[in-house]
Amino acid sequence: MHPFSQITSLQQGLARGDYSSRELTEFYLERVKRLNPRSNCYITLCEERALRQADAADQRIRNGAASPITGIPLAHKDIFCTSGVATTCGSRMLETFVAPYDATVVARLDAAGAVTLGKANLDEFAMGSSNENSYFGAVSNPWDEERVPGGSSGGSAAAVAWGLAPIATGTDTGGSIRQPAAFCGVSGLKPTYGRVSRYGMVAFASSLDQGGVLGRSVADLGLLLAHFAGPDPLDSTCHAAADPWLDALRNGSLETPTGGLRIGLPTEYFTQLDEAGQLDAAAKIFEAWGCTLTDISLPHTDAAIPAYYIIAGAEASTNLSRYDGVRFGHRCSDPASLDDLYQRSRTEGFGAEVKRRILTGTYALSVGYFDAYYIKAQKIRRLIQQDFLNAFDAVDLILAPTAPGVAFPKGDLTGDPVAMYQQDLFTIPASLAGLPAMSLPCGFEAGLPLGMQLIAPHFAERTLLEWGDRYQRETDWHLQHPEVD
Repeated sequence: MHPFSQITSLQQGLARGDYSSRELTEFYLERVKRLNPRSNCYITLCEERALRQADAADQRIRNGAASPITGIPLAHKDIFCTSGVATTCGSRMLETFVAPYDATVVARLDAAGAVTLGKANLDEFAMGSSNENSYFGAVSNPWDEERVPGGSSGGSAAAVAWGLAPIATGTDTGGSIRQPAAFCGVSGLKPTYGRVSRYGMVAFASSLDQGGVLGRSVADLGLLLAHFAGPDPLDSTCHAAADPWLDALRNGSLETPTGGLRIGLPTEYFTQLDEAGQLDAAAKIFEAWGCTLTDISLPHTDAAIPAYYIIAGAEASTNLSRYDGVRFGHRCSDPASLDDLYQRSRTEGFGAEVKRRILTGTYALSVGYFDAYYIKAQKIRRLIQQDFLNAFDAVDLILAPTAPGVAFPKGDLTGDPVAMYQQDLFTIPASLAGLPAMSLPCGFEAGLPLGMQLIAPHFAERTLLEWGDRYQRETDWHLQHPEVD
């Protein structure tokens, strides 16, 4: 067993009987206990639950009833409700909350026989780009422990990069899967909005939140996605039609695509990138396969960040109003009045970044400012979506950077929220448009990983995954891992 193995390789070992799921699970649990004090990837370790699931998986394998992910250990971002296990969202507000039910993503992976190692750390309520906003402390990047892993799914990305889980779930609202994937040198997929059920995924911004996956390879991303994506009557925003391709992918593998793919290179992204050399090299690989590279324009890119933080803040203000010390969450001690209960419970329970976004969103929704801010931001969102729709009339896929640079040192941007928000410059536009997007390792700068982003039309995950998988068959960036032991 190797801690940096892909799940497709681990599954083959289980099928051959090289090791049992219990042995594999114990192997990862031992690593988590040893390395989590350094990495801080996990908030909650589910040791007893994991071993029970592993034993059940071994029985399924013996009975010939295993799925391709039966017995595979994984981590869940601690924003997915997990029955009988704490779901904290990285916040003091939910420090003691134990969910009474499973999120659809969790339930489907449990039903397929996957093993839950634990709940991964994150920026509080998924609000952040560095994983420094967690009430449970910052996560360390394994390539340089003094640097951030990205956020908000930093614990999930870092768990894979540290070799503390072969794969992990995450969520992406404005780049929270793709940016940490780039910083940690792993692969990360944000599906189309509506591809994955949001039932049981604690809400931040309901029109943007989407569940996804982080892993060592694109093949792994596709395999896990196939097991938890699809229609869900419990989520009205989930796309109602099943995808036969995803159904086939559950028991198959990604095909090698052929033909002349048209790839767009957005000029607005590359003019704001300090180092484009690795992306140029990646583009040349696609060109060598007969793909056509075309410069395209996404003219409203610069408006994406202000529009996003108004819309996301407004939705956060509404979604987080339930945490008031009465219905959900932390409750202050000895309140003098109902107003005191509300004020002190929310003041004590929420961190600085969450408060900032709630206040921003409440202001944007207030009388006198609703039209000037919220409505205008929604109009800009529509323009950004139209930019992409126009681009996809001419190209099949967009190739772009994932982040403006490599992982930055801890503490560098915590005092400058605007500079922190700029880290999402290249990921937010696809989120506002509801498009599927994926980050892949594409090289290194000063010993730190770089990520490239592929963006596809709505519900074109097949294009993303098949071409991303082909890229990884021709390169070995995704096989690199830090020396953490």
